[in-house]
Formats: sequence, structure tokens, C-alpha cells
Amino acid sequence: MKVLVIGAGNMGLTYAEGMADSPLLNRRKLMIYDVSDEKISSLEKVDKFDVYRNLGDCLPKADIVFVAVKPYHSDELFQGMKSMINGDQVFISLMAGVTIETIQNSLDIKKVVRAMPNLPAKVGMGMTSFTAAKDVSRVELLMVRNLLDTTGEAIHVENENFINASTGISGSGPAYVFYFMQSMLEAALKMGFSQNDSKILVTQTFEGAVRLFTESDLSPNSWMKMVASKGGTTQAALDSMEDNNVKELIKEAAYAAFNRATELGK
Repeated sequence: MKVLVIGAGNMGLTYAEGMADSPLLNRRKLMIYDVSDEKISSLEKVDKFDVYRNLGDCLPKADIVFVAVKPYHSDELFQGMKSMINGDQVFISLMAGVTIETIQNSLDIKKVVRAMPNLPAKVGMGMTSFTAAKDVSRVELLMVRNLLDTTGEAIHVENENFINASTGISGSGPAYVFYFMQSMLEAALKMGFSQNDSKILVTQTFEGAVRLFTESDLSPNSWMKMVASKGGTTQAALDSMEDNNVKELIKEAAYAAFNRATELGK
């Protein structure tokens, strides 16, 4: 299996590194292509990649092609790719808002997978949802999932509507967590803690809460009840959030991201 990543930006390079470090490629070097001379020079110093400046030297050789460019570059890229591809190749798009149908029509191909990754993939803790055109076989889907799993977890969803929905939850979700963390950091600083101590307090609290949740069958509501006692400090905080409608505002934020992802795909 020969894998090519087109675009060495944040997500492209993250997936390239994850796949190159896994045993899936059976010691074949992953191919990576970019147009930036600076990135090419940097990548050529890394022994794990075969780096290319010319698509014609790598694209025809690939079995699986990851397309990880900005959506506004896709039209120009597709025009250059069209004469170099074949119907047996599987194309995996990491581009937000670019539909499977658009890619199929632009490249005159059938085997297209659309994936929605998120930023924690950079540290091997990513969450990627993906869906595929009907022409992608079950064996090919399994290969795709194994490749996506190299940066964390991947789930196969029924259709592209769920790709947009996952944008609102996992794709944009890390920003919601950072927003909450930033608010707690500012509160800790205001209470008099140092910058370093504030970071430790907030970071360990988040990591500990996530560990409790993932290692049990209890719901978040159940854990909140275990932490909060009637008339206590935690209940005062939760009551404040309820009074200020925080839960509904978070839901609205997730739907705002979902709706925007749907708009971008039209």
C-alpha cells in the first residue's frame, strides 16, 4: 500500500507523521507533496518521508491519496491532478465543506472518503469521523479506518450530514474546551494564584474529570451529583450555570458550528 499526502499543513503533516510512525505501511515510506519550498526543505530532513515537489512523480504511484489543502485551493489542485489519477485509487479528503460529490465530479472518480479530523490529532488523541462513497469497498474502508486511527480514534458515520454534525461536536469541540479552560484560568488568576499554579489547577482538573468519565459507565450528570452536595460549593457553581443558561448556550454554539459547516458544503 502506497500512501500519498497532498499538503503538509497542520492536518496533512499530522496524519503523515501518524501513518509514517505506524506499522501499516510495511516499511514503505509515506509520500508527501507540497508546493512550499520552505516546507519541502524541512521535510527532506526527515528520514520517514519521500518528499515530492512534482505531483506527476508521486500521484500516479499512490494507492491511497490524502487531500489536505485549504478548500479554496482545491479547484486549482484538482485541475492539475485530473490527468494523473486512475479509478482504483482511493481519495481521502480532509477539506472542510468540500462534498464527496464535488470531488467526484471535479476529478471524474468514484472512490472518495470525506473525513473530519480535529486538532488533538497532533498529540495522537484526535477524533476523526469519516464517510465514504458507495464505490469504496469494505476492505478499502477498513484500510482507511486503520490509517485514520493512527492519530487517535476514528468512527464511520452514515452520511455527510453526520460529518457536518461532527464538526459541531468534535471538529470545533476542542475550542469549546479551551474556552472553558481560559475562563477557569482567568478566575484562578483573579483569586490570586500564579500563572503556573493556575495552569496546573485547571489542567489537572480537566484531565482527572475526563479520566473518571472514560473509566466508568456513569453519565456526566451522575458524576456532577457525586461532586455536589446540597448547599455546598459545587452546587453553588452549578446553580449559577443553570441560572445563566450555560447548558443551552453550549448547545446553541455546537449547532452554530454544525449549521455553518452545512452552509459551507452548499
